[in-house]
Amino acid sequence: MRDSSNPHLSKATAAGRSDDVRMGWDRGNDQWWNWYMSLAESPSPPAEFVELPRWDPGPLPSDAQVCAELASPYPLSEDAVTVFAFEGYVKLPHVLSPGVAARLRDRLRELLARAVSQDVGFQSLELMWLEDPLVRQAVLSPRIGQICAQLLSVPRVRLYHDNALSKQPGAGRTPWHYDDHHFPLATTAVVTAWAPLQPTPREMGPLAFARGMDAWRLVADVPFDKHGTSFDRRVSEVFRDAGVAVDDGPFALGEVSFHHSLSVHTAGANRTTTARVALANTYFADGAHVVDEPTMVSGDWQCFMPGVRPGQLATSSRNPIVG
Repeated sequence: MRDSSNPHLSKATAAGRSDDVRMGWDRGNDQWWNWYMSLAESPSPPAEFVELPRWDPGPLPSDAQVCAELASPYPLSEDAVTVFAFEGYVKLPHVLSPGVAARLRDRLRELLARAVSQDVGFQSLELMWLEDPLVRQAVLSPRIGQICAQLLSVPRVRLYHDNALSKQPGAGRTPWHYDDHHFPLATTAVVTAWAPLQPTPREMGPLAFARGMDAWRLVADVPFDKHGTSFDRRVSEVFRDAGVAVDDGPFALGEVSFHHSLSVHTAGANRTTTARVALANTYFADGAHVVDEPTMVSGDWQCFMPGVRPGQLATSSRNPIVG
């Protein structure tokens, strides 16, 4: 029997079978995140949280120095491109200096504090690059754009959207998923740069990846559950039974992961006393179109592509070429 008790769904989006997501999302993106996080099976918060050591990023760079760093080329190796193609993701060291990571963390915390309720366990904010010059430098960074284009083996990439993600102490898991379900783009040439802005040990809930570009095929037929946690639970069971390795290792300061839209990933609960802040920007190959029938899993996607209709070329003013 269908469980329709999910409090984050409207009557329209709750309608139909549990795996029926053909309707559009009819609330804001903050409400979308509340709904999506509710689909993860998550352990109860620990009685005591882990106290992490303080980290010293050293002297903080000026805005001009941040801009110069984010515009400089990154020495991407052929091995990294091969790993990305084989595994579906790659973690690259020293993409950000400690000082740039600290500047961006402070700025994202300021923006989230102004825009998002502090009672929310998983805070998110998009479209910051339109308003904040420092975030704009990071989101439209030629350094990041160059890495994404090289990993996808395409000449140019466009921005889909930026996203500040702050998993507060005690916030639970992010459900298993792969982004091809999320983004209303008629291409799989899509990559997300996930930049944690502090040292991120396992206890803080870093992004975790099912190893292997084809891992998604094992779970492609698992019925989605828009009401509860059955999809997340079943994906875990399939990967366990198939012996799929999961990379849930820590992120060093300045390390950034890049994952393909077919990379199946999750993130653990934050069991520390420190917010896990990340800047997650998604880019796609120039020339992509919007799918003919976006679903509720794509959230309020027209915020990120204003004026673009289903089936049209994804080239709104909010989708500039990057790098």
